[in-house]
Amino acid sequence: MPTRGVVYVHSTPLAVCPHVEWAISRVLVAPVNLHWTAQPLDPNGRRAECSWTGRAGTGAELAAALRQWPMTRFEVTEEPSPGADGERFMHVPGRGLFRATIGAAGDIQLGEDRIRAIIAAAPAPEAIAHALDKAMGTAWDTELEPYRHAGEGAPVTLLTRVG
Repeated sequence: MPTRGVVYVHSTPLAVCPHVEWAISRVLVAPVNLHWTAQPLDPNGRRAECSWTGRAGTGAELAAALRQWPMTRFEVTEEPSPGADGERFMHVPGRGLFRATIGAAGDIQLGEDRIRAIIAAAPAPEAIAHALDKAMGTAWDTELEPYRHAGEGAPVTLLTRVG
């Protein structure tokens, strides 16, 4: 069953923009020409976003392709589809790639077993809060949030995976 998602390139150097397009193009097996705009928070950076459609697992392939450029801040989302959970991938320079399962509303979902393991491993209540923050990718969210707001109102490119 096909699914859909969004690639948000929050910030990447101008010289990397064509490489980002080629990476997305390789995954979607279709030509990609993103509309790049200046990133107000990064004077030398550019930003772009695109919606995509494809088979389940395409979001993971896109994130793997984009993390080749460690200086790029990006997010990839994939909506849930029949038989597959949704996913969100966040990448921040110096922090690496974070992956989480997401629900239909886009919120991060932590399974019962994972929550029980966090509680069991915590030596103190403060450790539970820290472990939950880590499991939800709070550090990535915190770093990306200003870039998300800086991109509001930017143009979106629509892409479809071939095959």
